[in-house]
Amino acid sequence: MKLYFKYAAMNLKSQMQYKFTFITGVVSRIALSFTSVLSVLFMFTRFNEVEGFTLSQALLCFSVVSMAFSLTEVFARGFDIMPRMLGNGEFDRCLVRPRGMIFQVLASHMEFARLSIFVSAVAVLCYAVPNSGVVWTWDKIITLILMIVCGAVVFFGLFIIYAAFSFFTVEGLEFMNVLTHGGKEFGRYPFVIYGDGVLRFLTYVVPMALFQYYPLLYLLGRERSKLYMFMPLFALLFILPSYGFFRLGLRYYKSTGS
Repeated sequence: MKLYFKYAAMNLKSQMQYKFTFITGVVSRIALSFTSVLSVLFMFTRFNEVEGFTLSQALLCFSVVSMAFSLTEVFARGFDIMPRMLGNGEFDRCLVRPRGMIFQVLASHMEFARLSIFVSAVAVLCYAVPNSGVVWTWDKIITLILMIVCGAVVFFGLFIIYAAFSFFTVEGLEFMNVLTHGGKEFGRYPFVIYGDGVLRFLTYVVPMALFQYYPLLYLLGRERSKLYMFMPLFALLFILPSYGFFRLGLRYYKSTGS
């Protein structure tokens, strides 16, 4: 961990060399993230509820998914730019270093400007929490924390899968953005509004509903079972096949010769 924090400090120091660029990037991303909030607001100016969920409850979903995604973008950025690392030969240097591959990719690239999305999501959460109708007890607070942390792990798994595909194709596969960036956008509303088929897919294949929709039902008091409270923990299992696919891709990796 000491080495990881040293890498993090180096990444932050290098990005802060251009302070104006860093600050403008943060401000622009905050402004851009609030445009997504406006789209939710416009929806609820026409409809008071969507599938029985109010504006504040939808914003609670929005903030949870946005925070989870932003944490992954900051600290797992190396997997998102894996095609570039393969193309310029940067990944080949990782192969000859005496550290784990996951650690090296994680530590190589961190974009702290993307924490701006996390900041804007926290602002949305501060509005949604007192207006969502949730009776906030200790178990509800723990549930909310699990939703954010486990959500970040699920997105991390998707980033790993995206990187693993790059071992076979060299170039990144754009369809994965439907699940990564698209998952963030779809997560503005409870996943149930997209239909039973989508909900099943996001439960059993890519378990986003396990950290967004089902624990939300527990927060709102629509489900009393503690199983719904701990649903986000089941989503952590997604990291196992993601890592397995990454190891498989690594076995068949051939250098581009750059």
